[in-house]
Amino acid sequence: MANILIVEDEKNMQDIIVEYMQRGGHTCFTADDGVDALMVLKNNPMDLMILDVMMPHLDGFSVCRMAREMSTMPVIMLTAKGGEDDKLKGYEYGADDYMTKPFSPRVLLAKANALLRRSISAPLDILSVGKITVAPSAHKVFADGQEIILTHKEYELLYFFMVNPGQVFTREQLLNRIWGYDFEGTTRTVDTHIKTLRQKLGDEGKHIVTLIRSGYKFEVAV
Repeated sequence: MANILIVEDEKNMQDIIVEYMQRGGHTCFTADDGVDALMVLKNNPMDLMILDVMMPHLDGFSVCRMAREMSTMPVIMLTAKGGEDDKLKGYEYGADDYMTKPFSPRVLLAKANALLRRSISAPLDILSVGKITVAPSAHKVFADGQEIILTHKEYELLYFFMVNPGQVFTREQLLNRIWGYDFEGTTRTVDTHIKTLRQKLGDEGKHIVTLIRSGYKFEVAV
């Protein structure tokens, strides 16, 4: 069904993840460290990456950041650290979801399948607001004629805003709609992603409006 790259230096953990992903019908590629992971990504198109944070040679945060220069595939990060700051750092580098060890392999498979469904379910129409153009079939975004490289969640946020112009969404609503009800993070995740999305859109980031004590909306005429 999908090509999944599993980047995990603990062999037993890697084998368990591979087993469950294969049960879900997916093809698995593996890497024991960050350097190997980047080599696999350069030579093989991937639909999703499951990425451990603590690894030799190159940590997961660095791998995630570099992978974002090659692909918009969803990324699930795995870590023994459950602190909020560590999770926010992962999202800032482009992760789409986070799981703290120990975790249920069945839940990991469910999260992977959910991200894969979202990444391939976009309609084919072109969306344009101001100088922002989104081509869902190609999963590409352009601002003022220049292609903008977004993470999977940044793309989902922008697309969601653009198909719901003028509607106010609380942080909790955005968290549930984009990350899902089983997401393990906080509403700060929404703020972090919107901050980076605005930065990448440049002047066109003005369309995403913050409403104090209410949330966010996508304003068409600004």
